[in-house]
Amino acid sequence: MSSLNIVILAAGKGKRMHSDKPKVLHTLAGRPLLQHVLDTAIQYAPGKTCVVYGHGGEAVPQAMAQYDASFVLQEPQLGTGHAVQQALPLLDDGGLVLVLYGDVPLTQPATLEKMFAQPDALTLLTLHLSHPAGYGRIVRDSSGNIKSIVEEKDATAEQRAIREVNTGILSVPTRLLRNWLAKLQNNNAQGEYYLTDIVAMAVAQGVAVHAVQPAHAWEVMGVNSKVQLAELERIWQHEQAHQLLLQGVTLADPARLDVRGKLVCGREVEIDVGCIFEGEVHLGNDVQVGAYSIIKNSSIAAGTRIAPYSHIDQAEIGENCRIGPYARLRPGSKLHDEVHIGNFVEVKNSEIAAQSKANHLSYIGDSSVGSRVNIGAGTITCNYDGANKHRTIIEDDVFIGSNTQLVAPVKIGRGATIGAGSTITLDAPENELTLARAKQITVPDWQRPTKEKK
Repeated sequence: MSSLNIVILAAGKGKRMHSDKPKVLHTLAGRPLLQHVLDTAIQYAPGKTCVVYGHGGEAVPQAMAQYDASFVLQEPQLGTGHAVQQALPLLDDGGLVLVLYGDVPLTQPATLEKMFAQPDALTLLTLHLSHPAGYGRIVRDSSGNIKSIVEEKDATAEQRAIREVNTGILSVPTRLLRNWLAKLQNNNAQGEYYLTDIVAMAVAQGVAVHAVQPAHAWEVMGVNSKVQLAELERIWQHEQAHQLLLQGVTLADPARLDVRGKLVCGREVEIDVGCIFEGEVHLGNDVQVGAYSIIKNSSIAAGTRIAPYSHIDQAEIGENCRIGPYARLRPGSKLHDEVHIGNFVEVKNSEIAAQSKANHLSYIGDSSVGSRVNIGAGTITCNYDGANKHRTIIEDDVFIGSNTQLVAPVKIGRGATIGAGSTITLDAPENELTLARAKQITVPDWQRPTKEKK
């Protein structure tokens, strides 16, 4: 919305994190806290997005450089009202200002959209808590209208008993915000300029003050310590698991799943314990993922089985493949249908055509492998000469014996057989047996070394 300004407050040091890293750069579900907030903000295509940062020097703007946002330094930090004042010169006139927090990462778009329903009003995101300690309280009059927000340190005993709390997230017309920020005072227990003081100004001016509530309490949970970060991580992962279960995915244990990005699943998908999904991952119908596998930015087509402890990164896997256990597919790997990649096999930047197999202890790098190829145990493609990478080409119906080295650049012709233990440095012809072995000898009178006596 071109009439929307978004201000994200991200200047806090986070002393309780016990870290030199700015608090908003600590990660939740694989992304920095601030990145979660920015990803939500950009969905609205705002006219201006401004991040107010403080501690950590330029680390915050450098980490978020991919976003079309303005970054402004708050130095010194004199409260939330002072923070928004720093952003004010960068904001477009007209429309609304939405204030978010860089350490409150999981506020959902559906909740924020409720805040835009009254464009001429001040709208607060509030929450009812059984134990409201630590939060500013929402003070209402006898008719239920919001009068003000009082911070806990400034609250009376009666006010501290209020259970409706301020989350800090609010939307307000830009023209009104400019006027109110100019009138802020710091005559409070903290000696700070509170953004929440604009509520009393709105009431005095006759501007409507509304409150909306999130669908889930975790949407407004902030992070001030590693304990809270860990708690919110588990809450979010439980929510991800819950959504997958509702979609029909079978999870061996919903409590032992980590989704650090976007996981899209077809029908009849089964996921065992301890699996991690990073970036964008697509699992087709009837895919099974074995325990403790890690899959990142990859697509896996229908019917494929991933055995335990497999590591798949930026790979494309066809239908009815068999991967692992303990297999590693590195970036640029493309497997066609019915390919078998077995235990302790590594594939990098290679395309393997349908029905080919590498079942044991092999490395396939920078290679083009045809259909119905059998790659024996211990085979490696020697793709690096110390300075440059070279490609190996293995055509259809090739059989490569165990413990073979294919020294790239090299081509193995269609239907060729390579004898076990060969080091192949020249192209092998089609439909022939090629061997490359040193002559076997026996050394007479040779003695095995023995340990020296100490």
